[in-house]
This record gives sequence, C-alpha cells and structure tokens, in this order.
Amino acid sequence: MNVRELMQVAPVIPVLVIDDVAHAKPLAEALVAGGLRVLEVTLRTPVALEAIRAMADVKGALVGVGTALDGDDLKKAQDHGATFAVSPGFTTELGKAANAINMPLLPGIMTPADIMRARDGGFTELKFFPASQAGGPQLLKAFSGPFTDTVFCPTGGISVDTAPDYLSMNNVLCVGGSWVAPKAMMQSGDWAGITALAAKCESLRSA
Repeated sequence: MNVRELMQVAPVIPVLVIDDVAHAKPLAEALVAGGLRVLEVTLRTPVALEAIRAMADVKGALVGVGTALDGDDLKKAQDHGATFAVSPGFTTELGKAANAINMPLLPGIMTPADIMRARDGGFTELKFFPASQAGGPQLLKAFSGPFTDTVFCPTGGISVDTAPDYLSMNNVLCVGGSWVAPKAMMQSGDWAGITALAAKCESLRSA
C-alpha cells in the first residue's frame, strides 16, 4: 500500500511505545481484532526493532516504524519487517532515503514552510506534529486553503475526546494516537481491553 491508502484503512493509527518485546505480538493481535490494522512502532525503546519483527508476523497487521530520523533508521526497520515509516519532521535526505528503498513515508510537518519543503520532495500525505501544541484543528483548517492537494494525519496530544474534531475535517484522513494502547493495560496483559478501545475508534469519524 502507498501512504494514502494506509491512512484510509482506519481512523486511528496507534502510536506504540513498546518496552517489553513479549507484548508485541499480543498487542498487535488485540489492535487488529479491534479494527486497527495500521500500527506505528516508535523507535523510542531498545526493543522497538524486535517488536516490529514480532508484530509483522501477525495476520492482518500493517506494521511501520515511527520516530524515523534518517536513512539508517528506515533501512533497519525495513529489514525487521516494517512496511512504512513515520517521521517527526522532513528533510530532503530522509525523503531520498525512503524513495531509494521504496519505503512509504509519512513525514512530519508543523508549518507552511515545512509543507512546501515536503511537497518539493514529492510528499503530499503528511503527519501534522505536534498537533495540539502547534495549533490543532484551527491551523489545519488554515492549511486547507493554500494546500488543496495535501492531506494530514495529526498526531501529538490527541485523545479519544479530541479526535473527532480532527476527523471531521476534509484534509484529515486519520489521526495518530497512543490512547488505544495504554502502558498499564499492556503491562497487565489486558488485551481484551485494548481490543475494546480499538473497536471504539471507528465511531470517531461521526462523533
């Protein structure tokens, strides 16, 4: 799938911070069972790459790497089974590195200048980050005027309560959120609870 197709699979892309690789497979299974198939595993823990490998084997899961900062991150993640990448920002070098290995990339932006640089690199599907701190839905509404062909996945500070505000916008295809996989639920092995949280996400588009 290309990035736009991935963004349209479900209203929420879980942003996952995994500290214990043993949690990876049951977490992926729980999220997929709840309808969230596109999973972003952030490179914020020592076991992130091994978690990607474990989750990539789960039927129905589309696993990508988050917090990718350079070409080395992209290649390591791809070697461990990641099929797409998400970055907090965009550089020309990162865009070229993703294209060189055919890795679909959802690069982060925060300002109009960021968007223009990403567009120059051929990227019109973008992560708006950090969404709540940068201006929220109001700023995305302003972006819709000059950037009519650009769509966004807002991420950062978004909750189940604020997600509908973003998902109601024409230039938002999905949101990124961590609330569907709370750390406490992972540690306790409450996979059924996580499936329930994931299942509620489909209703956020019309909330």
